[in-house]
Amino acid sequence: MFSLNRGFTEMHCMSGHSNFVSCVCIIPPSDLYPRGLIATGGNDHNICIFTVDNPAPLYVLKGHKNTVCSLSSGKFGTLLSGSWDTTAKVWLNDRCMMTLQGHTAAIWAVKILPEQGLMLTGSADKTIKLWKAGRCERTFTGHEDCVRGLAILSEMEFLSCANDASVRRWQISGECLQVYYGHTNYIYSISVFPHCKDFVTTGEDRSLRIWKQGECAQTIRLPAQSVWCCCVLDNGDIVVGASDGIIRVFTESLERTASAEEIQAFENELSQASIDPKTGDLGDINADDLPGREHLKDPGTRDGQTRLIKDNGKIEAYQWSVSEGRWIKIGDVVGSSGATQQTSGKVLFEGKEYDYVFTIDVNESGPSYKLPYNITDDPWLTAYNFLQKNDLNPMFLDQVAKFIMDNTKGQTLLSTSAQFSDPFTGAGRYVPGSSSGSSMMPAADPFTGAGRYVPGSASNAVAPVGGVDPYTGMGAYQSAVAKVENIYFPKKDAVTFDQANPMQILGKLKELNGSATEEHKLTEDDLITLEKLLSATCNTSAETPTAQQLQTLWRAVNWPEDIVFPALDILRLSIRHPTVNENFCSEKDHVQFIILLLKFLNPKGKQANQLLALRALCNCFVSPAGQKLMMEQRDEIMTQAIEMKSGNNKNIHIALATLTLNYAVCLLKVNNIEGKAQCLSVISTIMEVVQDLEAIFRLLVALGTLISDDTNAVQLAKSLGVDSQIKKYASVSEPAKVKECCRFVLNLL
Repeated sequence: MFSLNRGFTEMHCMSGHSNFVSCVCIIPPSDLYPRGLIATGGNDHNICIFTVDNPAPLYVLKGHKNTVCSLSSGKFGTLLSGSWDTTAKVWLNDRCMMTLQGHTAAIWAVKILPEQGLMLTGSADKTIKLWKAGRCERTFTGHEDCVRGLAILSEMEFLSCANDASVRRWQISGECLQVYYGHTNYIYSISVFPHCKDFVTTGEDRSLRIWKQGECAQTIRLPAQSVWCCCVLDNGDIVVGASDGIIRVFTESLERTASAEEIQAFENELSQASIDPKTGDLGDINADDLPGREHLKDPGTRDGQTRLIKDNGKIEAYQWSVSEGRWIKIGDVVGSSGATQQTSGKVLFEGKEYDYVFTIDVNESGPSYKLPYNITDDPWLTAYNFLQKNDLNPMFLDQVAKFIMDNTKGQTLLSTSAQFSDPFTGAGRYVPGSSSGSSMMPAADPFTGAGRYVPGSASNAVAPVGGVDPYTGMGAYQSAVAKVENIYFPKKDAVTFDQANPMQILGKLKELNGSATEEHKLTEDDLITLEKLLSATCNTSAETPTAQQLQTLWRAVNWPEDIVFPALDILRLSIRHPTVNENFCSEKDHVQFIILLLKFLNPKGKQANQLLALRALCNCFVSPAGQKLMMEQRDEIMTQAIEMKSGNNKNIHIALATLTLNYAVCLLKVNNIEGKAQCLSVISTIMEVVQDLEAIFRLLVALGTLISDDTNAVQLAKSLGVDSQIKKYASVSEPAKVKECCRFVLNLL
């Protein structure tokens, strides 16, 4: 860490990783850490969090399965990490809140956007993804190679840079507004100037480039091939880190400019650099056609323009500086003697020519492996590819890379030849999938006419207790004029769907049984069996459901989709009975049971089936066996259930909100922060589409239950921007419970 003092001086050195550090990020000051924190990601798969004063980590975040190569901090203590393991993770303090899955290759760049809940990831699969509340909202395609860096311009726009040597400006809505060209090789890093849309980039062409009004206004060459990273400070100074292990700071300010000696030393170092023509940084070079030193008498036409001259048989590269009105030497061009492959002494391996082919013995008893290498290759990427290809332990990465460097006398200049494939994309490996978003037409209700059985037609409610249960839509609940007491959350018990008319359900079942195929048709005895099951589970008889009744029900719920809904309704009511709950949700049968219900949560399926499957899942929560199963399968159930948000059926929305609420009730007991994160993400996602106030009310109760007495959950809800999503409900006049519950939630946020 460095402190400003004309230049910078090292204050102290932090260590906590067991292998190289690949990214660093500042976590802004908070009440707990008024000076902020420093996060570092490493090749050891870990993230270390440091305080400013201590060289040892405050804590270490574990969870990624490969190198952590990108970090970004957001509000309320959130941290976003990207890794070679193809995932990004959202952390809050010392816990992983959610994992973002969807990329098919390493995630090289991550950024948290200023609008709460929005996050960006850029990957070696050539795409950028926008995530909201942990779900992928949009995929941006356009780059032709690995995306390496991201920078935020505003709430609506961002920049990306990539190995295809281009920078792109995007709108959050998905449109690419502009493409900028200037670099001649990979662009590794991009950073924006404060309070404007100008930016800087660095890359594999030895340059830092400054972009103003959409044009490359200045090119600064460095005496190092790879300029890995850049960062614009609040005062407008630019900091760059390069492959020669040196950090350099560039400024426009005269007070902070380095001394004449330091500037001369930098120019001398630059002039002595060796430029390999194979990198393509200076275009195609034909030594015979180059002019002599007299060519430098003519002024350049733009800043950063390069000119090659031949002096005493040596080729030198110069760059024009507008501010100084002179040509500055940026290096000697080496190795452009024009040797052909036949005369260059190359080694043939698998039909291709290489500078070296090494024989590597990993252990004495095992086989030896051939490792081909060109000095224009990166030793680390070559080592990585070699280990992958031969299925060898990645722990050998350092050893193999060091072996290459030792045996090539350190000649390592990376080229951008067409054959070069980044180890994380791999030529021909990436096949972009076309995701077809289905817009669901509202399915016609299969039930028409008065007095017919319509699932969910009545207001299904929990039995009122003392006339004040907020879940009844029966007008029994009156808000008190006196100080309102929070009777809404934290909710301690599951909310179930109990309303039933057994005679209508059985009538519909018999009617549809008449049109069923022979293999599905139920006998008269079967129908009587189901009637007994209904009376046993709807408390009209004291009998316990029998195994035969449950077997008959299982046959009925496996009817074809167009006739199954009355059987699903019997299941929805029966699952509340402890015996039935234990039978379907126990270790023995639970897999088929969950598969069956999830099958109906298909956005293209029938709405009646979707509704009854959601209600059955809600009713599973009444008994311990059901709760256990629902919690074990939470991830899969929630992922599938949330797809039901896209319809416009208010009863389905109420059932979906109730499912979320029941999960919140369970999570209150076990305090599983990752589970809470998923629930908060689902609430945030559903809130955007749901109109019905009963569904909104249940989501508010779920939200209040999740964040009660849990500061981590409160911070996470804030970082997802839930507070701004629910504010409008604080002024709803009817029903009063929505407004009151919303205000209680906002008080916690």
